[in-house]
Amino acid sequence: MRPEILFPLFAPVTTLKGVGPRMAPLVQKLAGPLVRDLAFYPPNGVIQRRRATAADAVEGETAIFEVTIDRLIPPHRMGAPIKVRAYDATGFVHLNWFAGSPRHIEGLAPAGSVRLVTGKVEKFNNEVQISHPDYILPVKQADEIPLAEPTYPATQGLGSRQIRKLCMASVALVPPLAEWQDEAWIKRQKWPDWQSALQAVHAPQNELDLQPEAPARARLAYDELLAHQIALARRKMNRQSTPAPVIREGETSHRLLDILPFKLTGAQARAIEEIRHDLKSGEQMARLLQGDVGSGKTAVAAVVLADAAASGFQSALMAPTEILARQHAEKLGPLLAEAGISSILLTGRDTPAVKRKKAAAIAAGEVQVAIGTHALFQDAVEFQNLALAVIDEQHRFGVRQRQQLQDKGKSGVHLLSMSATPIPRTLELTQYGELDVSRLNEKPPGRTPVTTAVLPLVRIKEVAQRLKAAVEAGAQAYWICPLVAESEAIDLAAAEDRAEALRKFLGTEVGLAHGQMAGAEREVVMNRFAAGDLPVLVATTVVEVGVDVPNASIMVIEHADRFGLAQLHQLRGRVGRGAKASSCILLYGAGEDGGLGETATKRLEILRNTEDGFLIAEEDFRLRGGGDPLGLRQSGFPAYRFADPIKHRQLLLAAADDARIIMGRDPKLQSARGQAIQVLESLFDWRTDRPNID
Repeated sequence: MRPEILFPLFAPVTTLKGVGPRMAPLVQKLAGPLVRDLAFYPPNGVIQRRRATAADAVEGETAIFEVTIDRLIPPHRMGAPIKVRAYDATGFVHLNWFAGSPRHIEGLAPAGSVRLVTGKVEKFNNEVQISHPDYILPVKQADEIPLAEPTYPATQGLGSRQIRKLCMASVALVPPLAEWQDEAWIKRQKWPDWQSALQAVHAPQNELDLQPEAPARARLAYDELLAHQIALARRKMNRQSTPAPVIREGETSHRLLDILPFKLTGAQARAIEEIRHDLKSGEQMARLLQGDVGSGKTAVAAVVLADAAASGFQSALMAPTEILARQHAEKLGPLLAEAGISSILLTGRDTPAVKRKKAAAIAAGEVQVAIGTHALFQDAVEFQNLALAVIDEQHRFGVRQRQQLQDKGKSGVHLLSMSATPIPRTLELTQYGELDVSRLNEKPPGRTPVTTAVLPLVRIKEVAQRLKAAVEAGAQAYWICPLVAESEAIDLAAAEDRAEALRKFLGTEVGLAHGQMAGAEREVVMNRFAAGDLPVLVATTVVEVGVDVPNASIMVIEHADRFGLAQLHQLRGRVGRGAKASSCILLYGAGEDGGLGETATKRLEILRNTEDGFLIAEEDFRLRGGGDPLGLRQSGFPAYRFADPIKHRQLLLAAADDARIIMGRDPKLQSARGQAIQVLESLFDWRTDRPNID
């Protein structure tokens, strides 16, 4: 329950004077719906003013002039400015307005009056000009002109000064609060108390006060990070306190290990032990199994699926595409059956009658392992005693979708996610301790390195010529396009057109696979390519996962700058699966210069320099941010008001440590500091604008 002392801050912005029906939507759009949101809406700039004369004014500075108004000069033509000529003892100061009423301006600056005028200094013919002055006031009102004035992000209909007035009204409602930070830590950092820090943030005196390392900003950033970290620690504690079925290895598991046609690598054995430790703890597991394409993640999953069956429970293996789900069923089904474990494949392609029959078998507990696509978490599918959910290529599923599968269990369902390249949000959860990690860091036998080249699209003919020579020598290749068909709205390569062009140029049959084809038709093409009947397969990202053709040794990706790092790494993983030397060509750009933005350039450089999926994921995290660990966004940076996840990295790590200590020592937060920390959590309560997915 929110502490009563915070009630004024969690009141609607409409309770503030001046925020009526017209202004309320604008305020909510900029800052948020609550008074607290305005108090937490920091300025993004500061105008510094100094006294100046026409003679010593510096161009580009914002100055305060004491001038005598000479006369108003009306516009001499349409679009010309309204001008007011003024002067001091050292020269002229010209004031210009490109909009407004001459009568109104003349009222502000009547001829012969002495006025204080402020604005950004411009020079023309060595004389001072100011366009749209900030202030024009009588000299006796000099104290109304701030020497340092914060500026705020604004919107049409709601200017910076109006926002500042509302922010200051909100800050005035902030009550004195007990200190929640460690006194020695505050002293060591030389930070002000919380209330003083908030007031200082809204009253910057110079640009240094706007920097992340400024004492007031750093103090509030740490408060925000600590509140966030405590929320994450509390969620992990709640998950761990959720009872989950105890799963142990048994005779069925041992039979499966004996049946496997290969010996487990050391990394696979370690991962299995780490997973088993979680499964038999009685606490709900949340673990990421990370390993590059072909590193043996599926074999690890098979063993723990067998453990669940040996313990009398059901499990589910969910894949993002029908191709991958069928591949899992074809490879795992016979192994599981030989070990005495029943399995079933459930996909969207099944007819309604078949779906009902399979769903009935799952609900009756006749099936121990359900393998499938998104069909697994549909309402019609019920499990008798689901205890383990394994999600392959977890980056292809949304947060809600992964949760929906876990919700199929009657009690806490263990979660094992698998990925070659974790998305930023997943990586962030591993860094915050919400998700434990098992890593397969041993290269599987028979895998060959893939040489990656980054080329501008203008060299596509050269690439096609090299491809022709390779195909004539017996090679197989993928050619990836971002679109299925030509689009008037987007100038990108289309798979249909590219397939036709390559057929003519190569003089051979070229396969085509994309998501708009019927599943059966696409499967025929894929099978022909896998069998070696097609030398080239033009496709969209439908081949990103679940396609295993050891003979394919060339991957060409058009407009690679339009794909994410995880996608590019997965696509590249389609080659290098056999003994042949393999290559991946990333074609980028559209114009003659093939120009790239800074982020796209970094992405392609990362792909060229490494094949390490976890390193690629870390770079993706740095480039795109980790999303919202307490919400649904899977990339981008958390919507912090004061913290910068990059610039405040050390504070974030310190906050994570402090959160673990606080929750470990006083999980119920009954101490005096604990009660203050509960106020901190409420103050930065993210649930007011984020869905609760716990």
